[in-house]
This record gives sequence, structure tokens and C-alpha cells, in this order.
Amino acid sequence: MKATHPYHVIKGPVLSEESTIQTSALNKYVFRVDPRANKQQIKTAVEQQWPDVRVTAVNTMNYAGKARRRAGSPGVTGAWKKAIVTLRPDDKIELI
Repeated sequence: MKATHPYHVIKGPVLSEESTIQTSALNKYVFRVDPRANKQQIKTAVEQQWPDVRVTAVNTMNYAGKARRRAGSPGVTGAWKKAIVTLRPDDKIELI
């Protein structure tokens, strides 16, 4: 993926019980990102969107689409990528 605008790399936060626990206990934030983005692009995008934070680590996971059946017609949900971004201990991001 070519260098793009940070809003094209980060699609949005993943707000779940597990991600909230990681945020409060380990200072890790979970984002849904573009499947073509690599770890360096994700790190750069986070640091550009929130200039007062520094990223120490990025972990990514790819999720394959699942087969679904709706009203008798088959379909497939889209594949997506999740990134867990670790910040310095004194940095925080206000998501909501």
C-alpha cells in the first residue's frame, strides 16, 4: 500500500470488552485498519492523528470473511485487519 492519508489507514476503533480491558490495564488500543497497511504505516498514522502520543509496538491480525446465508441467498462478509497499538506508559488516546 502506498503512503496515504492516516484516515485511509485507520478505519476506526474496536470497542469491545476485551479491548477496553487492554486499554485500561496495558495501555493498548485496538483499531480496525486497511488490510493492505503494514505495521510501519499504522504506527505513522496513529502518531499523525494523535501528535502527542508515541507508539512503542504494533501487532496485527488478519480476519478472513465468513460465509453467511441471508434470506436463502449465500454471501460472504468482508475480510478485515485488526491492529493492537501499544503506547508509552504516560500517553493516552481519547476515543470517545
